[in-house]
Amino acid sequence: MRYPDHLLKLIQVLRRLPGVGNKSAERFAFHLLNWPEEHLREFGEAVAVTKSKLKQCCACGCLAGEEGCFFCHHPHRDSRVICVISSPRDVFAIEETREYRGLYHVLGGLLSPLEQRGPDQLSINLLKNRVDTLKIKELIIALDSTLEGDATALYLKQEFSSFPIQISRLAFGLPMGSSLDYVNGGTLARAFSGRGEF
Repeated sequence: MRYPDHLLKLIQVLRRLPGVGNKSAERFAFHLLNWPEEHLREFGEAVAVTKSKLKQCCACGCLAGEEGCFFCHHPHRDSRVICVISSPRDVFAIEETREYRGLYHVLGGLLSPLEQRGPDQLSINLLKNRVDTLKIKELIIALDSTLEGDATALYLKQEFSSFPIQISRLAFGLPMGSSLDYVNGGTLARAFSGRGEF
């Protein structure tokens, strides 16, 4: 049995989403068939205008709507601290903690020789200009705890070693509420090397 052409096209488009395989795409497509016409139209319009309604801030790289960048223009943010992240998505995870009140800088990825992504593909020069212009006192490196994240963090530490600023990196270690029996060796090793005074 063969699906109608448009249904096949819809499944093919849905499969482009991350984590969506053929079965999930089929399930989503059949679910969309049950939506009322106005919900489908609203969904289509929201997707169609995404690129024009959401831009990356030219200063920090965070997502900005038509009203501008919330993080760059908020009057109560600490403009002496920049948190360096790899993707605009990371901002929202950090903001949920309600622990950080400084500025952000999105690198646009991590150093990865396998993907031919070197320092020139990241917004490191823009970060240097911001650190100089804004008279930044602290650079917080909040990158993934992966080989690429570690390599990028070390590269940034080296690049900013001559700047008169404090450079810190988010701590890695034991998750809250975890039992040592269930923590993997890599996480436990990180917890030991990053231990603090008690």
